[in-house]
Amino acid sequence: MTKVPTDIAIAQAATLRPIAEVAAEVGLGPDDILPYGRHKAKISPEAIAGRTPSGRLVLVTGISPTPAGEGKSTVTVGVAQALRRLGTKVMVCLREPSLGPVFGIKGGAAGGGYAQVVPMDEINLHFTGDFHAIASANNLLSAMLDNHVHQGNALGIDPRRITWPRTMDMNDRALRHIVVGLGGLNGGIAREEHFVIVPASEVMAILCLATDLADLEARLGRIIVGFTRDRTPVTASDLKASGAMTLLLKDAILPNLVQTLEGGPALVHGGPFANIAHGCNSIAATRLGLSLADVVLTEAGFGADLGAEKFFDIKCRAGGLNPEAAVIVATVRALKMHGGVAKDALTTPDVAAVRRGLANLQAHIANVKQFGVPVIVALNRFLSDSKDELDTVLNAARATGARAALSDVWAQGGEGGEAVAQEILATLKEGEAQFRPIYDTELPITRKIETIATRIYGADGVDFTSKASSAIRQLEAIGMGGTPVCMAKTQYSFTDDPTVLGRPTGFRITIRDVYASAGAGFVVALAGDIMTMPGLSKVPSAEAIRIHQDGRIEGLF
Repeated sequence: MTKVPTDIAIAQAATLRPIAEVAAEVGLGPDDILPYGRHKAKISPEAIAGRTPSGRLVLVTGISPTPAGEGKSTVTVGVAQALRRLGTKVMVCLREPSLGPVFGIKGGAAGGGYAQVVPMDEINLHFTGDFHAIASANNLLSAMLDNHVHQGNALGIDPRRITWPRTMDMNDRALRHIVVGLGGLNGGIAREEHFVIVPASEVMAILCLATDLADLEARLGRIIVGFTRDRTPVTASDLKASGAMTLLLKDAILPNLVQTLEGGPALVHGGPFANIAHGCNSIAATRLGLSLADVVLTEAGFGADLGAEKFFDIKCRAGGLNPEAAVIVATVRALKMHGGVAKDALTTPDVAAVRRGLANLQAHIANVKQFGVPVIVALNRFLSDSKDELDTVLNAARATGARAALSDVWAQGGEGGEAVAQEILATLKEGEAQFRPIYDTELPITRKIETIATRIYGADGVDFTSKASSAIRQLEAIGMGGTPVCMAKTQYSFTDDPTVLGRPTGFRITIRDVYASAGAGFVVALAGDIMTMPGLSKVPSAEAIRIHQDGRIEGLF
C-alpha cells in the first residue's frame, strides 16, 4: 500500500473551496456568513435566529482511550465525508482544538490522514480567536474580583474562600498552585491562586451550553467566584462583570464554518475537555447543524464512560437534543492493550489478546444502550491488523446486538467510511431510538454520582472524602442540588486509577471534592488524581514543530 503522507502535508496540499461555496451547499448565502479569510467563517446571528432543528443527530464516541490511538475525530470526519458521497445532506460538528495538547503530546483535533477538517493548521492554532476570547472573559472576572477585594471589599468576600481561577490555553504545571498579590500595598491582597486550562474553564462550558447571547449573559452572571465568611456565595453578577464578559464573547458564541478535505461543510465550535469538563461542542453549533442538514455527526471526547455520558446527561438535556444513534470507535491495537499487550508489541497478531480486551468494548456498548440509543461499532483499521483480529472484533460487536463495520477513512477518506455510513443510515431508517438520561436531576448529588459510578463505570460503590461530603452539603444548601453532575475522572480507565485497563470489577470510586459550575448549570465531582491544568510531557510535541520560509509547516498533527 502506498505510504500515506503526514497529516499536515495532506492538509497543506489540499485544494480548498471558497467558504462561500461551502456555505451555499447548506443553504447559507453571502450575507449569512462572516468570513475570516478565504476558508473559514462565522455564521451571523441573523442566520442563526429562528431556525428549527429538524435533522437526525448521531453521536460518535469510543472505547477507553490508550496510547495506541483510537481516532474518533478522524472517523467522525471520514464518515461524514462518506455520507456526503452517498448523497446525504450531512454536517459534521466538532470541538475546537486546545493549544495545550497541540504543543504537548496528544496533538490537535482536526482528524487525520484523508479525513480532516481544514484549514488544519489554522483550526489547530488560533482559528477565529474563540479560545482567546474565553480566556480574556475569564481573566477579566479574575481581575475585577481581586480589584473589588483591594478596593474595600464591599461584598465581604473572604479571600480564603475565593474559588474562581485564572486560565490560559497552554499546558503549564507551574501554574497549578501559585500566590498572587505580592509586591506591597499596590499589589493587591496576597492569596493563593490557581490556573486551569481554557478547555477546563467554566466560561468554556458556559459558551458551549448557552443557546443565545441573552442566555450567555445570564449564565455568566450566575458564576460563583467565592464566598463570604458566613458561606454566602458571591457571583459574577454581584461584581457587575457579566455584561463586559458577554461583550468579549459576542463573536465567540457564533459557530465557525470550515470544510472537510472533500469539501463538505463542518461546524467547529467550543472545546471543553471530557475528562475535566463536559467534552462536547457547542449546543449552538449542533442545533444550527440540525437546521441545515439532514444528518449531523458530532463527537464527544474520550471514551463513552466520560464523553458520551456527559453528552447524554448534560448537553442533550440543556439543548433539548434527541440523539438517534451512536457510533463507538474501536481499534484492534487499543483492544490488545486492554488485553494486556505492551505498546511496542501491538503490531504482532494476537487474537487471544483481542478477545481479552473485548470486555472494554462490550461494556461501552452496554452503557450507550442504557440511554436508549442504538449502537454502531466503527472498527478503525490499522495496516498491522490481521483479518482474524478484525473478524474477532466485528463478530463480538454484532453478538451484542450492535451493528459493526470496518472504517479505513485515514487512508481512503470518505470512500473508506462508506460501510460505517451505510450502517448509520440503516439504523436511522429503523428509527428504534428511545433516548433517555440515566438519572433524574432532582436526585441528591450523592445518588447521581453513585448512579454514574455503578451503572456506567461498573463500580461497587462510591466513597466520599470529608471534604467532598462537606462541599455537597453546602452545594445543596445554596440550591445546586438539582443539577446534572459532571464527573472529572481519568479517561484511561473505568476506575479512578489510570493504570487499570480493560473491564475491571470489584472496585470503588473515591470522590475527593465537588464544586459548583453554577453558570454552566452543573456540579463537578473530582474522582481520583485528576488535574485541571495539565503539564507538558518529557518530550513535548512543540520540539518538533516549525515553519519554513515558504510557509510549509512540519511536526503539526
